[in-house]
Amino acid sequence: MTHHRDRTQVAIIGGGPAGLLLSHILSENGIDSVVLEQRTKDYVLSRIRAGLLETGTVQLLRDYGLAERMDKNGKSKKGSWITRQSLPSHFIDTHKWTGKEMMVYGQTDITEDLYDAREKAGGNVINEATDVTLHDVTADAPYVTYVKDGQAHRLDCDYIAGCDGFHGVSRKTIPSDILRTYERAYPFGWLGIMAEVPPLPDLVYAYHERGFALASQRNRLLSRYYIQCPLTDSVMDWSDERFWEELLARFPKEVASEIVTGPSIEKSIAPLRSFVAEPMQYGHMFLAGDAAHIVPPTGAKGLNLAASDVFYLSRGLIEQIKSNRSSHLERYSELALRRVWSSENFSWRMTQMMHVFPEMNGFDAKIQQNSYELLLQNETQQRALAEEYVGLPFEELDALTLSAA
Repeated sequence: MTHHRDRTQVAIIGGGPAGLLLSHILSENGIDSVVLEQRTKDYVLSRIRAGLLETGTVQLLRDYGLAERMDKNGKSKKGSWITRQSLPSHFIDTHKWTGKEMMVYGQTDITEDLYDAREKAGGNVINEATDVTLHDVTADAPYVTYVKDGQAHRLDCDYIAGCDGFHGVSRKTIPSDILRTYERAYPFGWLGIMAEVPPLPDLVYAYHERGFALASQRNRLLSRYYIQCPLTDSVMDWSDERFWEELLARFPKEVASEIVTGPSIEKSIAPLRSFVAEPMQYGHMFLAGDAAHIVPPTGAKGLNLAASDVFYLSRGLIEQIKSNRSSHLERYSELALRRVWSSENFSWRMTQMMHVFPEMNGFDAKIQQNSYELLLQNETQQRALAEEYVGLPFEELDALTLSAA
């Protein structure tokens, strides 16, 4: 088959937030890239994801001119509430303990902003690119082949960024004798609904003997709520009436009384998984975002980890391409994975503390309760939780890693 042949400096596989953000940052630094996305733009923008942004993510978006709509429509947060049945509630006070705030701004909105930015800059984002295959990633001249509108294409490049998610092709390019994966699947899912009703003023995580619940938000007239449910359930098992009844039962009465219910406009069940792939680089190919790691949403770290990956990867690529300095790019996997494992650890502990596990015995339940009670009583633990929740600084982890080398 004859291939139509093009060239770019960085081929980016995947047109979600990670891929688009990387493309934008590279463009702002004079580096050419092409983004290949299997799905249509409308499909990408229809994906509903969480949007609680760490301080570092917010600053990264501001640094690259992507924050105008976020600063206008997003909601700054000084922390979030944790509640536990029959015990006092706790406010994760990020402002008190760290002086930092977070931002509620939906991933769909971020993706829209990124598409707009790439279009205004004349960025090359190719949607509906199928049969994407990576070639010669360990050689000095890697390339990517794909099909668009029935025409075969070859894209020559210097580097490849695999931002194509958990099911993408990029991670599979790493040979099995080199790739190491670490995974934990959780024995429950999250049933989530979207409703056009005013949200609670703060995010609220709730533990109840019936299961976990979460009150989240998108904007002043759009709410997102979740409840823990068995993996065997389907959306058809949950009418709106049943969902609201169960949700309200899992929150303290003073919280439940403030929740406005209404018809759902979106409803889905998501399994929970912890997953990490190592290394995050192989030859001239680098993984970022869900292609390399998945976290349970309890810690609100998924999108933020994608942003920190892009921070480390873009810096390495910029230094290598513009200044022929390779130290950060060569250590990309090491730098990124330190932050990945910190977030995996935090997300796992939050999930352990806030959910009912089917295999829990009486001892496990008491330990879980005691973990929460220690949090209520101990300011050192409160500070540590706030620091992890608001997000560890990118540069501090970098300096720590480099100093240990």
